[in-house]
Amino acid sequence: HFRMPALPRWMSIKAEKLGAEETLEYRLFFKENGDTISPWHDIPLFPPKKPGLLNYVVEIPRGTRAKMEAAIKEPSNPILQDTKKGKLRYYGIDPVFNYGFFPQTWEDPNITHEDAGCVGDGDPVDVVEIGEKVLASGTVTTVKPLGVLCMIDDGEADWKVIAIDSNDPKAAQLNDIEDVEKVMPGKIAEVREWFRTYKTHEGKGLNNFGLNEEAMNREYTLRVVQTCHDDWAKLRMGITSQGDFQF
Repeated sequence: HFRMPALPRWMSIKAEKLGAEETLEYRLFFKENGDTISPWHDIPLFPPKKPGLLNYVVEIPRGTRAKMEAAIKEPSNPILQDTKKGKLRYYGIDPVFNYGFFPQTWEDPNITHEDAGCVGDGDPVDVVEIGEKVLASGTVTTVKPLGVLCMIDDGEADWKVIAIDSNDPKAAQLNDIEDVEKVMPGKIAEVREWFRTYKTHEGKGLNNFGLNEEAMNREYTLRVVQTCHDDWAKLRMGITSQGDFQF
């Protein structure tokens, strides 16, 4: 096993590999003080004493095509490579950001979001981290949420939060979505177009966006994340049917 960089000092999480990468058997488990934990349920969304920041788990490092994701229907929710018809899945184009999720969040597929006009996709909230470092799969770090896009995927709302690693040199300059355009001109459009077109490399159509394709501001983003945190809590407590999800 190996220790991940940039861990919050208050957590001693190690990511431990089982099996070879790019195989069906590969799993990346999360351990704290020797015990296996779930990156979805057991890593808190809110880091202590860091107001304005949220914890973030990296699944897919920038520039890598293996479609890694937390297995929310397997015990302990390790990161694995997604499959389709028994074959490992890859993106047809390099991701232009580090891709992961917010722990302790869930987009409820039973509830229609009033602005998006469609239900959630049944997954944790996706996060694209736009900093300069390539972050390894399994990294847990704190990010500053800046904005959010509402991608519509097969009729479901699939929120994409735009965030910056709190350790990034540009983090101090970025406090809301309009700062991204000032400090990193063209970055929001690059992210949006990546999500719009990535499925065309698999022979599928373009993705659509709600909210007039706008990247909403930080305040709106935090409301979306808070709603998904509340919906996760209801799922965790069994108020919402847990179905096949593993806790």
